[in-house]
Amino acid sequence: MEEMNAAPINSLPAAVWVLALPMIAVEVALGLASNGYLGGAEGVGWRAQAYQTLGFAPDQLRAMFGGAGYPATELLRLVSYPFVHGGPQSAIFAVVILLALGKFVGEVFSFWAVLAVYFAATAVAAVAYTLVPPTHYALIGAFPGDYGLIGAFSYILWGRLAGTGRKQWRAFALIGVLMIWQIVFGLIPGGIDWTWVAELAGFCAGYLLSFVVSPGGWSRLLGRIRQR
Repeated sequence: MEEMNAAPINSLPAAVWVLALPMIAVEVALGLASNGYLGGAEGVGWRAQAYQTLGFAPDQLRAMFGGAGYPATELLRLVSYPFVHGGPQSAIFAVVILLALGKFVGEVFSFWAVLAVYFAATAVAAVAYTLVPPTHYALIGAFPGDYGLIGAFSYILWGRLAGTGRKQWRAFALIGVLMIWQIVFGLIPGGIDWTWVAELAGFCAGYLLSFVVSPGGWSRLLGRIRQR
């Protein structure tokens, strides 16, 4: 009876809350402001200001690569852009994915490993997005980091399938479906939505980093290097 009354959301790993709560708080504040409940007349422009403050600008990073220096405030954008979204629907969808995948990964990975996967995927995704010449729009939203968790999720499934003798490619079915969806629906009128590049890079970063930060992963990696 106690198990039936227990709230399932309480079982979420702490790392997931560390990521999700600021996203929820920012979106609630921006939603209230856009409807006139916060900030008065100026509140309507808070979301645009949040883009300017937290969003990642690929042209700015290109300027850094060109010798403009690496100010800390601009480098911080590599990991701050997941905390602002284009609107409530995008934020809700991104947070739901974060909660679902974060719970799965967090039950296997440590607190710090979950954060490392998420923020590494976020930063790598921003750099990959910058390397695509046509990208000029700001990168915002939690999806690249979510794809990093999909990478960790795939790594866990890959390891479990290896232990059962089943085909390991099934671990990548989710990312395959999502990438096809993103590429097809990214061909929007007026140009291509290149955010799929950031999301794919986030997945790859999350998957590869899992070889190091997963339980015992660093020891296994060292063992394989020594064998070679």
